[in-house]
Amino acid sequence: MLSLDFIRANKEKIIAAAKNKNRKIDIDKILLLDDERRELIQKIQVLREERNKTSHGRPDEKTIQRGKEIKEELKKFEESLSSILIELDTLVSFVPNVPLDEVPIGKDESGNVEVKKWGEPKKFDFEVKSHLDLGLSLDLFDLERGSKVSGFRGYFLKNQAAQLQFAILFYVFQKLVAKGYVPMIAPSIVKGFTLFGTAQFPWGEQEVYKLNDEDAYLSGTAEVPITSYYSGEILNEKDLPKKFVAFSPCFRREAGSYGKDVKGLYRVHEFWKVEQVIIAKNDIKESKKLHEELQRNTEEIMEDLKIPYRRLLMCTGDMGEPQVYKYDTEIWMPYRNGYGEIASNSIMGDFQTRRLKIKYRKKDGTTEYCYSLNDTAIPSPRILIAILENYQQKDGGIKIPEVLKSLVGFKEIKALA
Repeated sequence: MLSLDFIRANKEKIIAAAKNKNRKIDIDKILLLDDERRELIQKIQVLREERNKTSHGRPDEKTIQRGKEIKEELKKFEESLSSILIELDTLVSFVPNVPLDEVPIGKDESGNVEVKKWGEPKKFDFEVKSHLDLGLSLDLFDLERGSKVSGFRGYFLKNQAAQLQFAILFYVFQKLVAKGYVPMIAPSIVKGFTLFGTAQFPWGEQEVYKLNDEDAYLSGTAEVPITSYYSGEILNEKDLPKKFVAFSPCFRREAGSYGKDVKGLYRVHEFWKVEQVIIAKNDIKESKKLHEELQRNTEEIMEDLKIPYRRLLMCTGDMGEPQVYKYDTEIWMPYRNGYGEIASNSIMGDFQTRRLKIKYRKKDGTTEYCYSLNDTAIPSPRILIAILENYQQKDGGIKIPEVLKSLVGFKEIKALA
């Protein structure tokens, strides 16, 4: 959420940001309503001061009459103010964050810029199989019964694939704990304010599962509950930044994605994820350093697994509404002969923390809104796609990445006779 003062002082910048992020906003209506808001607040303040003055001493008939008039006027003005605030808050909630100047301007993913590439895709001397063919032939997952039991995009992970999922998540979790990140297991059932606060709402509301209970939703990422952990609180500057590594089951409706990556495990409604979240000081220079740290963590994981990847600097039209700066990490998936997204790394500035009312107290006693950052550490089963396809063998079996062997207890998934 951007402050009204910032919007008023940066009108042209806000208009450009919304246009570059492919979002429509009514900046003139916002400023007009803000003018009316200010005027009403001033009128209410004057009337309250007059009421306070006339409340002293013995009232005469004229004072009593004026008191009634003030009461009626206050009621009218306060009702008008309440109505304006509701409309104003709604309009402002749709205003996206302003990207940093170094973010490339682009309409869609075609405007993203590749800034790093690591590893050479393996050259196979046999016909490469998809993770779907490998998984079905090795009895690693069951999509048919998954759909029967869970519905569209439902799946069962079986046998060594189930062990692999636990192993990779645990490996990543422990790696980041060793780096000083606070380990958390986050709830997946969250209240609406967390989704609004992290800016999943209003833009991504169609992606979220709503439960039958009042004010209860299924979160699509641990970013939501972890960023909301300190909502409504004032932290101490000396305790920042706060770094978390969080595990949670994740749920997304994938609305509008029918027909896209339907087969296999790339785009599913239910998955598990380890997420990195940082709550930091209101300092963009420090946030850029933390952003690079988050990115390095993700890239180290891919290097540990020896899976080729590339880093993209996201353009304005593909970076999302709350971000000011964003990287995507994509990993090599042999069957598609291309890269697929595995992680998104974002600087949010104080966009989320304003909505969630997370501040910190500085040494001089003043308070400021924190900055928030987040980056995927690992999502599964999507990572299994890359492991199965990159480590497949000519006989149809799968080698296990070296760093996972001790966790799963086997060196390979042997081809079935």
